[in-house]
Amino acid sequence: MKLPPRTFSRIAAGAMLLAAPGMALAAARVPHGAGLPWWAWPLILFTTTFLMGIVAVVGGIGGGVLFVPIVGGFFPFHLDFVRGAGLMLALCGALASGPGLLRSGLASLRLAMPLALAGSVGGIVGALVGLALPTRVVQAALGITVLAIAGLMWVTRGSGHGARHGADRWALALGLHGRFHDPASDQMVEWKVHRTGWGLASFFGIGMVGGLFGLGAGWANVPALNLLMGVPLKLALGTSGLAISIINTSAAWVYMNKGALLPAIIVPSILGVMLGARVGVRVLKAIKASTARNIVIAVLFLAGIRSLAQGLGF
Repeated sequence: MKLPPRTFSRIAAGAMLLAAPGMALAAARVPHGAGLPWWAWPLILFTTTFLMGIVAVVGGIGGGVLFVPIVGGFFPFHLDFVRGAGLMLALCGALASGPGLLRSGLASLRLAMPLALAGSVGGIVGALVGLALPTRVVQAALGITVLAIAGLMWVTRGSGHGARHGADRWALALGLHGRFHDPASDQMVEWKVHRTGWGLASFFGIGMVGGLFGLGAGWANVPALNLLMGVPLKLALGTSGLAISIINTSAAWVYMNKGALLPAIIVPSILGVMLGARVGVRVLKAIKASTARNIVIAVLFLAGIRSLAQGLGF
């Protein structure tokens, strides 16, 4: 039986509200693997990352932003392996959701490509720096960064559509304009891009920080697209996921070259996030963007507090 869009939206929102904070709280009850057999952790990772995949696609932030602080804070794994897995996780989640986002018109390949190129260069630089720093320093800095991300998303949570403006010369040359259909409102939304130069610079910085902490590139993609460049929020959410699949590839190669990728962590995590991402595409079509952002903010706040406490030795 096919559910009406409004009913599906309510069910999906309710499930996410219950499940998202539970990812951190459930993990907190199992500290550092005491009394658990080795095979229990892949099962816990699979369940946790399945929920992350749903929330990440709907929030447009990439699974690495949730994965690294939660798994690094509540699971008994070294942070270098968690950061490498976080990049692979966000990469695979974005690849799983990308075709669906493109088919539905909620992502623009023409918009994502130039921004992803700038982010890829920044991601390589950030990954090289991150692997050279002490683990505790990275852990504390990660907590501060995640809390700052949650604060940024809270401050910008009221932005629903990009402001009306004219396209700049770079946007006209690159063809960064168009229209898309929003299934939630059943309307065609036209969009244009401005401040293209600042957008490219911001994506370089976003990629650098993402590679440094293994967060992927989605944590600030949406604010940069929506607030800085004037892209409507729904299109910014979808295009963010598409850009992640390109940016994270570059940073992940650095971690692979340094031997910081552990299959026992990556394999169950990727399976979980890819399945969750496919569910997230359906949820994104029906759920309100503001509801999705509030869920992500709550999860990031809990995970950031945990990471900061660990980095400071508490």
